[in-house]
Amino acid sequence: MVRLPGPFTMRNGGVLPQVDVAYETWGRLSPQKDNVVLLVTGLSPGAHARSSAEDPTPGWWEEMVGPGQAIDTERFHVVCVNSLGSCHGTTGAASVDPRTGDLYRLTFPVLTIEDIATVAREAMHAIGLPRLRAIVGPSLGGMTALAYSMLFPQEVGALVSISGAARATPFAIALRSVQREAIRSDPEWRDGHYVPPGPVNGLRVARKLGLITYRSAAEWRERFGRERVKEHDGRPAAFALEFEIEAYLEMHARKFVGSFDPNCYLYLSRCMDIFDAADHGHGSVEAALATVQAADALVIGVETDFLFPLDQQEEIATLLRRAGRRVRFAPLASIQGHDSFLVDFDRFAPVIAEFLAEL
Repeated sequence: MVRLPGPFTMRNGGVLPQVDVAYETWGRLSPQKDNVVLLVTGLSPGAHARSSAEDPTPGWWEEMVGPGQAIDTERFHVVCVNSLGSCHGTTGAASVDPRTGDLYRLTFPVLTIEDIATVAREAMHAIGLPRLRAIVGPSLGGMTALAYSMLFPQEVGALVSISGAARATPFAIALRSVQREAIRSDPEWRDGHYVPPGPVNGLRVARKLGLITYRSAAEWRERFGRERVKEHDGRPAAFALEFEIEAYLEMHARKFVGSFDPNCYLYLSRCMDIFDAADHGHGSVEAALATVQAADALVIGVETDFLFPLDQQEEIATLLRRAGRRVRFAPLASIQGHDSFLVDFDRFAPVIAEFLAEL
């Protein structure tokens, strides 16, 4: 944990008197401090990307980060930061406002991807690692990595954008809007002033919808088909879970409810909708991406991803190449949709490993 000296002014208004940032590291730092790889995360993960002596539990990218793995900790000093606005140790809506002694809740300022990137950068400076050999980000983290590279171009040597986008599509905005509405419509949300456990049903429904968007229809068909839930007590109640896919969504949604704060979910969800790289290029995404100075870039997309569709990654790759960057675009045929980077290591690991090995 590192505490940044305040105050921190947010991009869309509002000030945080201080910011705490949770982070974890793996691998040895070189004497020249030139082997730093920064991981910026998706919406829900924390900084625990890989197990360690301090925390032996498996991390969210256990199969990608480590000795001899795609992001090789025998070569790189890897740092993963928890996003501003999250509830896994970094300051967010669920944190205490030192000015009042109460939780921020909805007094937390409007959160943007640029705020997340700036806080990550300030944290790296605070721990003495101002220069990145590479920044790697999936999903929301892909947006963050892009914003970091635009805001602080001289500090990023290489960019790895995974299932990210320069701006959200109307389809993705609509889906996330309904998720947020599910939370806000729960009577237990109480305009953000809920008492734990808070709007359990709203967050549970929001997570279910999120899970549906993170995978593909082809995967659901292959994994579950029309398999029914086994009945144990006679006839099920009216409209009870009947199909295995329903039971799967219910199980994972209930697990998520116990691990994530609803208000933080609202803030992080909306910041993806707000982000538009064109804001950094006077209305043009092309002009904005031209500000990226990373010499090398790897842009990965997935053919079955309808939340961050493949053409969005192709756009990033095309415009970075047009700006003179050395770019590798990798469209992968994973069946798992947007979440492929969390499960399809056979496809993702070799592409990332080869790119980083050539730096």
